[in-house]
Amino acid sequence: MSIILENISYTYMRDTPFERMALQDVTLTIPDGSFTALAGHTGSGKSTLVQQLNGILRPDKGRVLVDGTDLLEKSPEAKEARRSVGTVFQYPEHQLFEETVAKDVAFGPSRLGLSAEETEERVRTALAFVGLDYETFAARSPFELSGGQMRRVAIAGVLALKPRYLVLDEPTAGLDPCGSEELLSRVRELHEKEGTAIVLVSHNMDDIARFADRLIVMHAGRATLEGKPEEVFLATEKLAEAGLRPPHLVELLQELKAAGLALDAAAFSLEEAAERILGALGRQGSC
Repeated sequence: MSIILENISYTYMRDTPFERMALQDVTLTIPDGSFTALAGHTGSGKSTLVQQLNGILRPDKGRVLVDGTDLLEKSPEAKEARRSVGTVFQYPEHQLFEETVAKDVAFGPSRLGLSAEETEERVRTALAFVGLDYETFAARSPFELSGGQMRRVAIAGVLALKPRYLVLDEPTAGLDPCGSEELLSRVRELHEKEGTAIVLVSHNMDDIARFADRLIVMHAGRATLEGKPEEVFLATEKLAEAGLRPPHLVELLQELKAAGLALDAAAFSLEEAAERILGALGRQGSC
């Protein structure tokens, strides 16, 4: 079970003077149950790529398979495959439109043929998961909430559909550090407890280091690096070509290693970095 992109190409405003190729022959796999990060500079193609994952955009060339089903097929299976991929766009609070929080979160489930009781249960569960109490927020207008609360409501609306794959395009944009940490921690909880596959679009390499188990780097419409974050972060030249840098701790450890300290530069927490530095200094002192 996975999302497979095969030789995907996509061009905006094709056959016009403003034609721009956004994706060029992209082939990659997003395994079921993975926490995959997608990183790249502005204009690298990452946002265009995630819109291919549930058929929002149709590729000019290639195909997208979700759990073995081609999204371009006109079949009940393809419709179900598209539904299995939930997408939270950047600044999702701009997508809110209903008069109450409960109605907004219920909009998607209510169109799946569910009973009123099951729809309400999904709304309650989704709101609880994003840290919003149903009794407190259900009857409130989403437009009276804070920016962070509005974003949680928008994410709850996607979670209420119970997607197998959850795509988040820069979900922490505009949030303060505490809000970002809380949101990503809840996403990780969803991944670990429910087994939901996560696709996180982000330019924050420190967040990627702490949360993702796979990293795909986009540059000029192509997937130029793919692998475990600790492996990708060490490919500094290719990261630089893509306009990216490794996490700050990795950069520090790489500089110490270049200065002659024998250590592994792939550490993503202060505790881990301190342990490696002290260990390397201890080994150096015993020589």
